[in-house]
Amino acid sequence: MKRDLIVFGEDFNGLPSSTQYLIKNLSHNRKVLWINSIGLRQPKLNLIDIKRSCSKIFCKKQTDSLLKNITVVNLKTIPAPHSILGRKIAKYLMLYQLKPILKQLQLNKPILWCSLPTAVDLCGYLGESKIIYYCGDDFNSLAGVDHNSVIKHEQKMIKKANLIFSASKEILLKFPISKRQLLPHGVEFKLFNTPVPRAIDLPNNGRPTAGFYGSISNWLDYEMLDKVTKNNQNWNFVFIGPQQLKPSLLPTYKNVYYLGKKQHHQLPQYSQHWNVSLLPFKLNPQILSCNPLKLMEYLVVGNPIISTPFPALTPFKHLINIVKNSEEMSRVLLKPLKKTSII
Repeated sequence: MKRDLIVFGEDFNGLPSSTQYLIKNLSHNRKVLWINSIGLRQPKLNLIDIKRSCSKIFCKKQTDSLLKNITVVNLKTIPAPHSILGRKIAKYLMLYQLKPILKQLQLNKPILWCSLPTAVDLCGYLGESKIIYYCGDDFNSLAGVDHNSVIKHEQKMIKKANLIFSASKEILLKFPISKRQLLPHGVEFKLFNTPVPRAIDLPNNGRPTAGFYGSISNWLDYEMLDKVTKNNQNWNFVFIGPQQLKPSLLPTYKNVYYLGKKQHHQLPQYSQHWNVSLLPFKLNPQILSCNPLKLMEYLVVGNPIISTPFPALTPFKHLINIVKNSEEMSRVLLKPLKKTSII
């Protein structure tokens, strides 16, 4: 009999992730309890963090069955507490909310799947039979994370986990050989390869378009983007995704379009119809260890890709136009580009 799953991940309706892909496929023949994000850092005194904290602390305890066999729960909690007392309060607050739900769902010898190391304080308290730690990012270098607190949580998680999956070879190396297993990102092939109509808000002014979707955060090379967009006014540059920086650092030229956040299933309406897909990253610790899901999605779409260099590109470098600066990117935009194909 298949064992059920208790999953600590990001918010289920947020940005798509490999955790969501994996769990959706595993849910076909088992029950899943998905707990929305319990946080990776303590909030700061700014409007965005205050609103998010209030939504976590004062939200109604919400239980939704979004898909067959998947129950999604929002918990009132204290995000990534530092102190021992704070961690105990957060643990018992979450347990108080989870115990009745676990009793109602009657899960069969559940496996605890943790994509957030901050869930470690609940390990051993949910009746789980095994613990899996799925590490999709290097939390030590991830922007917007309370690194000292998360490192302590992760060290504890490594000791408790029975199996550790890693999304990249670089991240894998920090885990014990006896527990670790490489599990690189896959892709929803049919979603991105099946032709779909063009999105109505994608610029359609006769100029070619280069596009990026994902978190608009400090992993992008804004200095390079400013030069490229300024020096290539005959191109449209489109950016899609949540804006993590206030104020925005995106260039403000007339040929630059920020289209906001889109649902994951809508992305092919953009990426299939722009001329070039962009991965304009800074070479920092986060990028050195990342294996971005969008790389696989871009490859399946098949439009030319221009990217700054990072290790995860290595297996596909013959399919990608790799550039190190704005001058090289501008030169690539001037020449005819070949489509990619991994089929």
